[in-house]
Amino acid sequence: MTLLPILVWVEPNLSTKDLRAVVALSQTKSFGQAALLVHLSQSALSALIARVESQIGARLFERTTRAVELTDAGLVFTAHAQELLRDTQRALRAVSDTVQLKTGSVTVAALPSLAASLVPKVFAEFSRSHPEVRLALLDTLSGPAFDLVRDGKVDFALTAADPKQEDLAYEQLTEDQFLVICPEGHPLCSKSDPISIESTLDYPHISMSGSASVRQYIDANLFAKGIRFNPTFEVDHIATIGALVSEGLGISALPETAISLLKAGRLAHLPLSAPGIQRPLGMVMRRHAPQSPAAEELGRLLKKHLRRALYESAPTISPRPRLETKPPKN
Repeated sequence: MTLLPILVWVEPNLSTKDLRAVVALSQTKSFGQAALLVHLSQSALSALIARVESQIGARLFERTTRAVELTDAGLVFTAHAQELLRDTQRALRAVSDTVQLKTGSVTVAALPSLAASLVPKVFAEFSRSHPEVRLALLDTLSGPAFDLVRDGKVDFALTAADPKQEDLAYEQLTEDQFLVICPEGHPLCSKSDPISIESTLDYPHISMSGSASVRQYIDANLFAKGIRFNPTFEVDHIATIGALVSEGLGISALPETAISLLKAGRLAHLPLSAPGIQRPLGMVMRRHAPQSPAAEELGRLLKKHLRRALYESAPTISPRPRLETKPPKN
């Protein structure tokens, strides 16, 4: 029985230097001129071409004493080699543009209160410096925000802390203090000292649904005191709460960033007695997942502005005397 030799295909290992040398020789049809273009000696170029031909198993050039001509295989190979070199250059330019923030995209999820206040200002500043980077914003409640980060649909989220999301990285940046809002002239307005959240439960409360972080922090605070929170109205939008309170249908406890968005007039803002209720605000990212240069730069800007907002609004974030909001003048 005769054993036939087993032929093993060895994939060629060609570099861009090899491809440039083949293309240079195909264009100049001269070893001397091609060697100058690729910064090699003629003997080194000749050895390189021979090695490439050996690896691909075909002659690329017909050599005579007077000229160098491409074979049929050489015509096919050089056409693809030129395309590969163009693709390589495009890839390198794309990487360079991404690193220099000349291109790319960033998608951010944010609590509605932040999406309607802080984030647009930061987006505008970022876009002035990096107009070619595409930005996208998803305003969503805290629960869906964590899922968006986990599924890779956003680069990061600005939301409240949640100890149940330990698989994600969370960096706290500030705290949002809760205040009680009520119609001007409400009995609670007569109190000169800060009030406890439980002392307000004799009045109808208007709150967000259980999926909102605003509601979850109130529920947790009262649950720790053995009290179950049962608001009269449950709604999904901060503006709706402001309108209902303004019409005298109840009171509400809201964090500072949410109150700042209310357009309803003639509302009183009452501080809660210590320790009050705080909602941590921060940035959520996937653990060990690298951020693009554009996402890193936008994240840096958002952190800076969110921390700055803490200090600039310190008189209103901390417990303070009652502040009455007058309706805007026409």
